[in-house]
Amino acid sequence: MKKSEMTQQQPQIDLKNTVPITTEGGSDIWKQGFILRRVSRFITNSAEDGVLPIPVFYDKVTGKILKDTLPPELREEYDTV
Repeated sequence: MKKSEMTQQQPQIDLKNTVPITTEGGSDIWKQGFILRRVSRFITNSAEDGVLPIPVFYDKVTGKILKDTLPPELREEYDTV
C-alpha cells in the first residue's frame, strides 16, 4: 500500500455551506477544555491508575459542554447543550 493511500483525504468543505453552532446565550464563541477520566491500572496494565483527557468545547458563560463534542458513551453523564 502506498503512503498516499494510507492517509485519509479530508473532504474540501466550502465554509459558505456551513452554519454556526451557537450557545444558549446566542454566542458563537466556545471555549475548549478537557474532561479527565481515571483509567484503572488493571486496564492500562501499569503500576498506577491512568488519566485519560477528552477534549471538549463548552459555553464559557454557563459551563455546559457542547454535546456533539462528547463521546456518545458519556453524553448522558454530562449536562450538555
